Amino acid sequence: MLSWLQRDTLSFPPLEKALREPNGLLAAGGDLSPERLIQAYRHGCFPWYQDGQPLLWWSPDPRTVLFPEELHVSRSLAKVLRQGLFEISFDQAFAEVIGACAGPRSYADGTWITSPMQQAYRELHKRGIAHSVEVRSNGELVGGLYGLAMGRLFFGESMFSHTSNASKAGFVHLVTHLQQWGFVLIDCQMPTQHLQNFGARPIPRSLFAKYLETCLDQPNTADWAN
Repeated sequence: MLSWLQRDTLSFPPLEKALREPNGLLAAGGDLSPERLIQAYRHGCFPWYQDGQPLLWWSPDPRTVLFPEELHVSRSLAKVLRQGLFEISFDQAFAEVIGACAGPRSYADGTWITSPMQQAYRELHKRGIAHSVEVRSNGELVGGLYGLAMGRLFFGESMFSHTSNASKAGFVHLVTHLQQWGFVLIDCQMPTQHLQNFGARPIPRSLFAKYLETCLDQPNTADWAN
């Protein structure tokens, strides 16, 4: 039975209570306050819903993750990166990046990155928890992605690309820096061919929970002003 969250508590049901079908649906309700979002990621779940639906919280099993040292860069992408076609930065245009991620996609109707979602993650960015990667060409923002950094874990949320290879270049740049900064794991949430091509793979939710226990409060050497 699906659990409904109350606004007066930040607690979530145990991950083992998540439904098998649809895979990972853990709870509904609550709100998008910064405190609840932080608790959700620390617990191992994330919000994902469409306009007209209640707020839904998910913890799929298995969980798709990328270990930074396992990053795979294809020969063709490596060639593109060597050409230096893009200028890449961190945290210079978070609102623009999340707004672009919410834009229309050819393969989907609507967006789960609603206006309330954007506002919630902008607040997390102000608190130094949510971060963006900007990819520019000739000064124009052509790609990017955003997610949350907590301890030695990075929780990826969404990416966009307005020109070929832009988001890929931003992702490689991010993963390379996360590895240098001592991050252990990147949460990719759900499997996609795009991420699998980079080396992302599924692990049991129980193992993902262990990474949460051991890595969330460990220090890293991240310098997002780099």
